[in-house]
Amino acid sequence: MEIDNNENQSVDNENDLSVPVIPIEHPNEEKELTLAEYKPGKALYKSVLPGILQVPADLILAMSRKSSLWPMTFGLACCAIEMIASYMAHYDLDRFGSVPWPSPRQSDVMIVAGTVTKKMAPAVRRLYEQMPNPKWVISMGACATNGGPYTRYDRVLQGVDKVVPVDVYVPGCPPRPEALLDSFLVLQEQIMEDRKAAGK
Repeated sequence: MEIDNNENQSVDNENDLSVPVIPIEHPNEEKELTLAEYKPGKALYKSVLPGILQVPADLILAMSRKSSLWPMTFGLACCAIEMIASYMAHYDLDRFGSVPWPSPRQSDVMIVAGTVTKKMAPAVRRLYEQMPNPKWVISMGACATNGGPYTRYDRVLQGVDKVVPVDVYVPGCPPRPEALLDSFLVLQEQIMEDRKAAGK
């Protein structure tokens, strides 16, 4: 019995996966379908995808976090008026990627703007606990920081750091919107610094 060598050779070519199959109906795609040339000592993805940067994953996460801070929208006293002014067109806090959010479930920044009374402290603590990690707290104004002009009253909390950990303090009574903008910039720097310290 005679075996056709041409037929066996075509079967071997079909089973050989190293040879790319170029469709006849699309001859212009031959360049894209050819195998990339491997150069020892160089990462293969740099040959296949030129212009791709190789950076640590924690750097990407930290940059994403600092560029998309979502503060929770609630105000306790007159400092909240200055906080609201920070989101208006003149100052435009949104350009930093800061989106005010009404729910603590999706927020990652708490701005404590105003006097914290002992009656309000458990509610502030509960809102903080409902926020997902990672989360940060900005103490805005003298009243939130140490009681301000009402520090002599026993019903006023001597600083919101008694119930929640504070990352950035904003001085003033009330602080101007520029001070709140500066606190967001400081918080962004702190997020990038925390990335370096993570895992050590």
